[in-house]
Amino acid sequence: MQEVDKNNFEEEVLQAEGVVMVDFFSPNCEPCNELKPEIEDMAEKYKDKMKFCALDISKNRRLAINQKVLNLPTIVFYKDGEKISTLTGEDLEAEEIEDEVKKHI
Repeated sequence: MQEVDKNNFEEEVLQAEGVVMVDFFSPNCEPCNELKPEIEDMAEKYKDKMKFCALDISKNRRLAINQKVLNLPTIVFYKDGEKISTLTGEDLEAEEIEDEVKKHI
C-alpha cells in the first residue's frame, strides 16, 4: 500500500492509468485504525489488479477537502484519474470495501 500526500497525489492517483483505491485516514480515527489491517490485506490480495494508496488527512487537509473528503473513514476509487466511487462513514465495514474493490477489477 503506497503512502500518498500533497506532493505525489496528482502523479500517483490522478495521472495513474486504471483503478486506484485511496484510503483517506487519520491516525486518531478509531474506525480508520480498525479497518487498516483489513485494507492492507486487500491491497496485498488484489495488488495485481488495482493500485492501493493511503493518505493521512491530518497532514494533507487541503488536499482532502479538494477531494471532497469531509468524513472518516473514506475510501475513494478513481479510474484514469476520475472519481468513480466513494465509501464513507463510521460504520463502514471491510466487506463493503472488498465488494467495491471486486466491482472495479
